[in-house]
Amino acid sequence: MKRLPIPEDVTGEEIDKDVRQELQSLPKTLAEDVAKNLVMVARLIDEDPETAYAYSKIALRLASRVAAVREAAGFAAYANQKYSEALAEFRAARRMTGGVDLWPVMADCERGLGRPEKALDMAGAPEVHKLDKAGQVEMRLVAAGARRDMDQLDAAIVTLQSPELASNSVQPWTARLRYAYADALLAVGREGEAREWFAKAVESDKDGSTDASDRLAEMDGVEFVDAFDESEADDETEDQDEVRPDTQVTEVTEGDEPSAVSPEAVDDEIDDEAEVQVQVQVQVQVKDETDVEDEGDDDVVVSQHSDEDDEHLTHDKHDDAGQDDKD
Repeated sequence: MKRLPIPEDVTGEEIDKDVRQELQSLPKTLAEDVAKNLVMVARLIDEDPETAYAYSKIALRLASRVAAVREAAGFAAYANQKYSEALAEFRAARRMTGGVDLWPVMADCERGLGRPEKALDMAGAPEVHKLDKAGQVEMRLVAAGARRDMDQLDAAIVTLQSPELASNSVQPWTARLRYAYADALLAVGREGEAREWFAKAVESDKDGSTDASDRLAEMDGVEFVDAFDESEADDETEDQDEVRPDTQVTEVTEGDEPSAVSPEAVDDEIDDEAEVQVQVQVQVQVKDETDVEDEGDDDVVVSQHSDEDDEHLTHDKHDDAGQDDKD
């Protein structure tokens, strides 16, 4: 199996002391390699379970006889919903250590495999009494889940009712226990009680291990809107890009659409104005010369129009002598 890259900041010393002690049975270089892969499993199992699973397989190939490695491989498989493989690894680790810590997660693997009855049998086994408080609460959560798998909703609610649920002290398991209880109440239509327990779950969920706040908001009819819409931001950026820094924006009057005028267009407009001024000067000069040549003529009219009307000059001459002949 091809080895995966290990970041430079991973030394292998990050793993628990008990795990490092287990790895002392291996050659030093091998122990370091296994430790680094186990660190990567722990780092990625939540955010990237597939990659964590790949690291666990490498550690398993290097040291399959180490219980901590089998346990890490089991949790990586469990995170990827490979329940059969996870259960096999957990059983192997339990045989090596003789402990019962993995009993609740093994029962949950049975649920994942579609065997809730087996999970309930494990919940009533003598091993449960050997679990610490956290393990017993975990086992209660698994048993309640098995009841719900079997559509025994009321039984699930009763299973979760315990001194740990009623306690006001906040423990690592408190938020999850309250959340499961609220969800079970909601499943049977007891919305008022469910809301109360979702609120209690929020109070105890300091690290965000559940989505209790979202569930509570949903029950209250609160809809969260992202204040920063990435699509709108992209559209605004595209609009800004259309007006380049080397362009000038014309003044927008009411009813007009904004437009951009390039420097070349501005230069052309200036040239047109200059040309108009030259034409006017020429016309004035022509007028002066005409006045000198035709001192006897009357009513010389100069009509100047805009550039759009092609700038023309009209001279109306009245011949006094000719008019007299007609008279």
